[in-house]
Amino acid sequence: MGSGNAAHSGGLVTKRILVVEDNELNLKLFCDLLRAHGHETRAVSDGRLVLDEARAFAPDLIIMDIHLPHISGLELIGVVKGDAALSAVPVMAVTAYAGKGDEERIRAAGAEAYVSKPISVVKFVETVNGLLAAVGA
Repeated sequence: MGSGNAAHSGGLVTKRILVVEDNELNLKLFCDLLRAHGHETRAVSDGRLVLDEARAFAPDLIIMDIHLPHISGLELIGVVKGDAALSAVPVMAVTAYAGKGDEERIRAAGAEAYVSKPISVVKFVETVNGLLAAVGA
């Protein structure tokens, strides 16, 4: 299934990653990092647009900020996981508030992984690569 979105260039397989983040600096950082690793990205800064964008983009991975205006990232993860077209897409949550119990709440919402802010570039990239490998994307 994952090979339909793959484009091969120099041995790298391009993956489609939807980045949901309302902070412009973080959004740029995440997208730049992912593009530097050969992935195609689409940025969404308004949580209310996530479902439509995800359906149109058909991502191999969704990176979701938990603290968004208008709608919680936790709610959005549940909406994505409840959507027949998107339920198999892995979600990596990103949060500035990684306190006690947060990981459990994030995983209970349906996210396969999470990274806390400020991000470690190495951990961010390793987590993305791990999720893409796990789904065979």
